[in-house]
Amino acid sequence: MLSRVLLFITGFLFIGALFVPMWQIQLEAPQYPEGLVLQLFANKLGGDVEVINGLNHYIGMATLHTDHFFEFKILPYIFGTFALLAFLLAFIGKKKPILIYFITFIVFVVLTAVDFYRWNYEYGHNLDPNAPIKVPGMAYQPPLLGYKQLLNFGAYSIPDTGGWLLIGAGILLLFIIIKEFKFTNKKVKGIVPVLFTFFFLSCNSGSEPIKLNSDPCEFCKMTISNGKFGTEFITDKGKVHKFDDIHCMIKYVKENSSIKIQSFYVSDYTKNNNLILAETAFYIKGGEVKSPMMGNCAAFSSENEAKEYAGKLQAEKTTWQDLLKSE
Repeated sequence: MLSRVLLFITGFLFIGALFVPMWQIQLEAPQYPEGLVLQLFANKLGGDVEVINGLNHYIGMATLHTDHFFEFKILPYIFGTFALLAFLLAFIGKKKPILIYFITFIVFVVLTAVDFYRWNYEYGHNLDPNAPIKVPGMAYQPPLLGYKQLLNFGAYSIPDTGGWLLIGAGILLLFIIIKEFKFTNKKVKGIVPVLFTFFFLSCNSGSEPIKLNSDPCEFCKMTISNGKFGTEFITDKGKVHKFDDIHCMIKYVKENSSIKIQSFYVSDYTKNNNLILAETAFYIKGGEVKSPMMGNCAAFSSENEAKEYAGKLQAEKTTWQDLLKSE
């Protein structure tokens, strides 16, 4: 009965995805402080399409029109078919058809991702040679998922409401498969946590290496050169901001409080240019600790190392929370 109910919910999720945007590409630039957004529905384009088309003209990209994409003609029928099949499977109550249904859904997701990449590639690379703005070797392909810098625009490609509905449908189907095929032996039980761990690790891209003597600090604009003090944070959209000192990073965050941050990273003082999670690190401050912008704070991956260096450098122990408050 539980599986039947979940199949009905899955069907309604497919129907709901027909009426809300599935995906969005956000564009941020200094001249557009509120940002621009291109939304992809199952049957049309939405958002700031006309403004984006005007900008595309200057760099030679083709204009975007719903009629140019055959996908918008067939996707509503595909979603409707998936919804109808979910309802039928709930009445039939057979396990194997549900497995086939789930595999078909996975194949559909993969093919959609490939088609979306192809679409982005063609629009980003096939440029008008007579465009007013030409940058040799430059392409304007938006990311398939995540963040990418395109000239002075930051482009974020992320699921919209409909995309999350489809992700929810996939999760429900996976749960039904696990339940109905009674994957209860120890080997399979051990695989499931691994799959979920892999999923969450994939969603969190982790730190991005700092290029010493190349990457600039976003706060003070100085080139990051000391691998013992470099820091960075990653926004909820995947954009990385790098700094040469903990002091600079915290000051930048306080001056830009609207930014939603996924994770902070700091350099391990005992290693060269090795980033660790800020929330789990151990800190010392003052004494003989001398950082580039006078934050004078060092981070360590272990408490014993922090104690050892506190004695050597005549510094005081502190915490990440205290650092956030003190700056």
